[in-house]
This record gives sequence, C-alpha cells and structure tokens, in this order.
Amino acid sequence: MQIEPQAFDRVLSSMCTEPHPDAREAAERFLATNPGDPGTYPTIATLEDEAVAMLGELTGLEEPAGYIASGGTEANIQAVRIARERAETRTPNVVMPESGHFSFRKAADVLGVDLRIVPTDETYRADLEAVRSCVDEQTALVVGVAGTTEYGRVDPISELGDIAASVDAMLHVDAAWGGFVLPFTDFEWHFGHAAVDTMTIDPHKMGQAAVPAGGLLARSDELLDALAVDTPYLESTSQATLTGTRSGAGVASAVAAMETLWPEGYRNQYVRSQRNADWLADAFEQRGYDVVAPTLPLVAVDVPRSTFDALRANGWRISRTATGELRIVCMPHVTREMLSSFLADLDRLEAPVSVPKPGDD
Repeated sequence: MQIEPQAFDRVLSSMCTEPHPDAREAAERFLATNPGDPGTYPTIATLEDEAVAMLGELTGLEEPAGYIASGGTEANIQAVRIARERAETRTPNVVMPESGHFSFRKAADVLGVDLRIVPTDETYRADLEAVRSCVDEQTALVVGVAGTTEYGRVDPISELGDIAASVDAMLHVDAAWGGFVLPFTDFEWHFGHAAVDTMTIDPHKMGQAAVPAGGLLARSDELLDALAVDTPYLESTSQATLTGTRSGAGVASAVAAMETLWPEGYRNQYVRSQRNADWLADAFEQRGYDVVAPTLPLVAVDVPRSTFDALRANGWRISRTATGELRIVCMPHVTREMLSSFLADLDRLEAPVSVPKPGDD
C-alpha cells in the first residue's frame, strides 16, 4: 500500500495530535500484545498498571483504579455503566451540562438510562442552579467537564460534587482533553480537589500517545468491580473493561509519552499551546471578529459561514461549534507558523473585491 497518512500541517480542529517519538516507537514494539488477556501478556499488563499509576499522579489520586481504554467515548460509557450498576433505583438518570460530550448520549441509549441535559451559564460552564433543580432521588451520576470540547471551559467541579452528594449520586469528570494541561493551571478539577468518583483522561490527546490510548480512572477498585464479568476461558478470571481485546500499542505508548514528558515536557507544551491560543484570539480581535476568550488552548470565533467554507476548501481542517463559531484547537503540532499561514489565508479570503467602475480601463 503506497498511500501515506494525512499530514498535520493544516489540522486545526482535532483533539488528537502526532505522537511523541518515544510513544511511536513503544507502540510499534507492542503492536501484537493484548492487555485484555493479562495472564497471557503479563508484560503489557504491568505497563498498564504503570500507566494508571501515572495518570493517578496527574489527577491527584494516590491509589487509582482504572485502565487504558480506546478513548473518551468508551471511558464515559463505562462511567455511566458503573453509576447504573450501583444505583438503587431501576430508573436511574444522569445529569450533565449541554457542554458534555456526545458520547453520553450514546451511553444513555446503550445503557437505557435517562439523560438530563441542563444549560450552561454565560461563561459556558455548567449552570449550578440548573443542575440543582434537575437532580433527584433517581439521579445516579452527575457529569462535569474539565476542558469542554467546544470552548475549553472547566466546570465548577467541587460544587458539582456537593450537588451529587446531596442526592447520593456519583460524580464523573470528563477531562479527556483537558487532563494533560490542567495540572499547570489554577483550576480545581481532579480527585484531590473534589469528591470525584470517576474520570476520563486521554493520553492520546494532549498526552501525545499513539491512538488509541484513552483512560478511565476510578477512586477505588470497588467501583470497577461493578463492571466485572467472568472470563472462564482466559488465564485471568474476570474482566471489567468494555472491550475484550485491547491495544497493547496504546498502553505502551501512553507509558512512554508520560515517562518522557511528565511533568516538565507537558508544562512547556501547555505554555506554548496557551500562548498560541492567546495570540490567535488577539489576532482575530484585531481583525474585528467576536472571540470567545480562551481559558485553555482552544479558540472559538464568529466568522461568516462563507469564509469558513472557503478556508475548508483551501485545505484547512477546521470545525464549528454547535452555534456556528469557528473552533481551533492549539494542539502540540499547531505552531505559530501554521497559525500565521492560516490568518494569511483568512485575510486573503476576506479582502474586499475591487469592482471596476464604468469607463475604467
């Protein structure tokens, strides 16, 4: 096969990025291993324990439980599944802000739970009063987002934990994208800041691991036990993961990336990405566009649909929020040179067209 993978030089919408060289090399070495069968593949099972421990260090959890999943969707589905299995009601509901990832809609459909979506406030964060008015005795899970997909916002996690506790519900934090930049901010978002029960955090996003390498963390092994099923034909006796066969490449690459980059490499990456986002937001504002000020390395800006379509036609991989803003994620592969080239195309496309007057040569 001669087809080459797509380059990242014009990708501005993705929350995945090029893997770190150490992560790439580790993924290639462990391509044929399956952490879903730890009895047969003990080396990758040990590496997965290391990955979970390192994710626990990032997220303020000294004795974490969890595993390396295929991505944020699987981890979010599993969090809902844990809450459903532990709920005392036969009709559990899940409460989340409208900024929550669409994977929770999948979870609700697959697991047969009632998904209650509440609005966000003027800062694009979960509206606490709306959450309070929506939870009840049937609420099994409250969801907060630490780094929303559209605007990069961090919900008031501690307060959401208090609301969840008031109805004896669990609290899940979706930090799939934000989890590798938030340790270097002043936000309160993780297990050490609030009564978080489960968390999604993906090494294959800002963590620079190879795809697929998502992550599900739980405060205790007991929470994962709610998912366990017997596996009589494997050397291990039970399995709590959603998929059976899993990617040893993802596990190994996650460990390699974190060993290389945590903490200073990730800190430097965050600083560079945030500076790029702030610079880009300022550049848009100078051009007269309405910008949603970035709090994490993600910029949303209101540009005409015709301009958006023209930029896409010029090869830029960009996306839009649900309300139509252009959305740019300043991932590790996004450089200032890339952003300058993007703005040059924007200026060219937005430049007024000179129409000759009658009689002009």
